[in-house]
Amino acid sequence: MSQLMPENHFGASEEHELRKAKVTAMHQEGISPWPAFKPVSHTTKQALSDFSNTNNTATAYALAGRMMTRRDHGKTFFVNIQDRDGTIQLYIKKDDVGETIFEAFKKNTDLGDIVWASGTLFITKMGETTLHVKDFALLSKCLHPLPEKFHGLTDVEQRYRQRYLDLISNTETREKFKKRSGIILAIRQFLQEQDFLEVETPMLHPIPGGAAARPFVTHHNAYNMDLFLRIAPELYLKRLVIGGFERVFEINRNFRNEGVSTRHNPEFTMIEFYMAHGDVQNGIDLTQRLLQNVVEKNFGTHQVPFQGKTIDFTAPFKQLTVEESLIEIGGLHAKDFAPDHINATIGKYGAEARIDASYGEKLFALFEACVEQKIVQPTFIVGYPIEVSPLSKRDPKNPHLAARFELFICGMEFANGFTELNDPFDQAERFKAQVQARTSGDSEAHHYDADYIKALEFGLPPTVGVGIGIDRLVMVLTDTASIKDVILFPTLKMSHE
Repeated sequence: MSQLMPENHFGASEEHELRKAKVTAMHQEGISPWPAFKPVSHTTKQALSDFSNTNNTATAYALAGRMMTRRDHGKTFFVNIQDRDGTIQLYIKKDDVGETIFEAFKKNTDLGDIVWASGTLFITKMGETTLHVKDFALLSKCLHPLPEKFHGLTDVEQRYRQRYLDLISNTETREKFKKRSGIILAIRQFLQEQDFLEVETPMLHPIPGGAAARPFVTHHNAYNMDLFLRIAPELYLKRLVIGGFERVFEINRNFRNEGVSTRHNPEFTMIEFYMAHGDVQNGIDLTQRLLQNVVEKNFGTHQVPFQGKTIDFTAPFKQLTVEESLIEIGGLHAKDFAPDHINATIGKYGAEARIDASYGEKLFALFEACVEQKIVQPTFIVGYPIEVSPLSKRDPKNPHLAARFELFICGMEFANGFTELNDPFDQAERFKAQVQARTSGDSEAHHYDADYIKALEFGLPPTVGVGIGIDRLVMVLTDTASIKDVILFPTLKMSHE
């Protein structure tokens, strides 16, 4: 956490009025509190690195950053500024910068101001590399006090609503989002190296599809029609494969009008990729290689800590069928989920299943209740009932099962992939079954998408598709318990302030 030091004991509102008064006084003196930019030669990190390598005390550096601390020694000031790369100490001496600049600094600046300084570097008696300032300027006036030194921004709600303050005051927050950027970059680079083309598909859909979820509804005034915020890009990405883009991916924002928790946010980021001339096993292989590569590239290892556990991303990951996982992880016996016993077992474990649910749907409900939360290490679950996989091709060895996998880590679903259903007649029948499920009260069931059926009639090659939740991946890779802490601006209730 940054070392923040309050300059006075005024309350926040009093301090705000004092700073506004300074702005008024500066305007009266013809001084702009928000002047034009001044050229910057280095970041703080670059300057420190350059000086460490050359030890050249004659090299001039022009730096800029937010003033985080300052110590007044009469005719000198020691100041710390913070930029995107880190912090550096400034030494401002009246005899070096001149009385005009020195007095303006003393009178007009406060903690939180963004300032510019140029000079040479030296090492103090305390061993700290410091900029010996020869010229100084205020770049942007801060009108509010920053969080205090030893507390930072501790109010969780305020951290989410005022993320800019969180980023200013909490080093850990800044580093977490830098890591997020590196994770996404590594995903993009890996797929591009595998000859995947990055594309963009619509966020406004006339028919919600691509996942079992409740959508957000909006209205297009010019067309006078309701539209749905994207719950998944799947059906559009497969249209592109039909069109001849055989390997495509999209890093996409999705919106699902569902519950909020430490693992769910209504707006979230996924990576979805589709590869023609592949099947579910190719999807499994590509997914584990991608994740192993991302972890290795960003952390230099395959093992990362998460909430007191060590998560190992070394491929190959463990693989179990739904039924095997019920026994090995859920602690059930095969007879517990036999057709004549499964209803009693569902009641025993409080699994959620409709009264008229099929055996496959009941089996899946048991998996969600008894297994999902217990999976810690990366584990692929396969052998899903076809009834809960409306967009998946059937397993060629068992038509009652889908050629599908899901990847679970730390009790969370991380990825979903399957051999894509490319039979337009089969897809149409499954859409009809989904419509019937909606009629029976399943608000998350798919709609019938006639245009997608028509696209399938032009021929979708054998294709595997995979979706991976980026927010949850960042949670695990940065040892973060709440999804709100890895989303810069999480969805929140309206503030009543």
